Amino acid sequence: MSALTPPTDMPTPTTDKITQAAMETIYLCKFRVSMDGEWLCLRELDDISLTPDPEPTHEDSWEDLTDLVEQVRDDTEDPNYLMANERMNLMNMAKLSIKGLIESALNLGRTLDSDYAPLQQFFVVMEHCLKHGLKAKKTFLGQNKSFWGPLELVEKLVPEAAEITASVKDLPGLKTPVGRGRAWLRLALMQKKLSEYMKALINKKELLSEFYEANALMMEEEGAIIAGLLVGLNVIDANFCMKGEDLDSQVGVIDFSMYLKDGNSSKGSEGDGQITAILDQKNYVEELNRHLNATVNNLQAKVDALEKSNTKLTEELAVANNRIITLQEEMERVKEESSYLLESSRKGPKQDRTAEGQALSEARKHLKEETQLRLDVEKELELQISMRQEMELAMKMLEKDVCEKQGALVSLRQQLDDLRALKHELAFKLQSSDLGVKQKSELNSRLEEKTNQMAATIKQLEQSEKDLVKQAKTLNSAANKLIPKHH
Repeated sequence: MSALTPPTDMPTPTTDKITQAAMETIYLCKFRVSMDGEWLCLRELDDISLTPDPEPTHEDSWEDLTDLVEQVRDDTEDPNYLMANERMNLMNMAKLSIKGLIESALNLGRTLDSDYAPLQQFFVVMEHCLKHGLKAKKTFLGQNKSFWGPLELVEKLVPEAAEITASVKDLPGLKTPVGRGRAWLRLALMQKKLSEYMKALINKKELLSEFYEANALMMEEEGAIIAGLLVGLNVIDANFCMKGEDLDSQVGVIDFSMYLKDGNSSKGSEGDGQITAILDQKNYVEELNRHLNATVNNLQAKVDALEKSNTKLTEELAVANNRIITLQEEMERVKEESSYLLESSRKGPKQDRTAEGQALSEARKHLKEETQLRLDVEKELELQISMRQEMELAMKMLEKDVCEKQGALVSLRQQLDDLRALKHELAFKLQSSDLGVKQKSELNSRLEEKTNQMAATIKQLEQSEKDLVKQAKTLNSAANKLIPKHH
């Protein structure tokens, strides 16, 4: 990973390098966060060595370096300078967070939820941006800083934001202003109006001055830049479930490890992205399969309940038919008794007519009751028949729906099998590519060993050549001395 603490045995950086590092460095708490292209590089404040080079190129380099260090220390003690560095730091973090979120969301190709790590980090960065330079308000519990107050102003500037503000206030699980502010940011992102709301808020600095200091991020140019960057988030789709999420007690800490550059991260990124996409599709299909299985089980339970109800209604209908037959037999018997009593009353003495009349009236009364009971039973029978017809129609519709769901389930299982085969194929390709990389690395190491051996051989040849040149010079000098003597 880049920007680690340099070891003590490494050479000391030159004045130009330290000056360049100071120009490219932004400050955050006890760390210097250097910009390396589109990545962040973290350095401790005490990690940079300020010792001059052993052989300085200029006589006054040490004096310039000392003046530079004193100037940096004086600047770091200035509150305005610190606030400006914090604004620049937060703006760069917002750039990286938004860019990473858009790229990862487009590569993922599906709706984002609250568990997506880049989305969580984006909300943490936005929360830090909104908290920067907030004025502390005194309450009976002490001083309190909350960015919910400025966000409440948006509904006065943009009428469309009144719906989200009302929804946030109606959520039962939110008890703190920080939780309401976090919920507001999530709803605004779901509505794809976060950039519009932030621009409308930043343009009203006379209203923001009640909540922010004059050198806060929302009051300076960096706030407008971040609001412009938020327009790119309109291309992503997000879906959050606010009721079950605890937004009050979340800890908003920026995870710098997501944005630190790793030398090995670029290897196999394309294959990892494909495998991640396939795994996400596999998880989605499995979740859909589980949902369809649960739906089929529910429908099967309903069908079983309807079958039991139909059986019960059939039994009740048989009992009602038997009761109707019994009532009809009793009615016939009563009619026979009444006719017999009528004939006997005509033939018998007048003294028995009174008793027979009473018996006849009771028989008629009993007949009326039985007739009314028969009518009630017939109505109940008609009602049961209509309910049975409705149940049969519902059974047919449910059977049709179950057939459709089973067909969809078969096709989804086929797709899942295809995805699994593709996954195995990609895994095999990845293993083969890893094997090829290992072979290439071994070949590279062998080539390096041969190169080192050849370099050592070359050095030996050069040394032997120097020795031969010295010997040749010695022989030439000896020959030159011998020639005059010979003459």
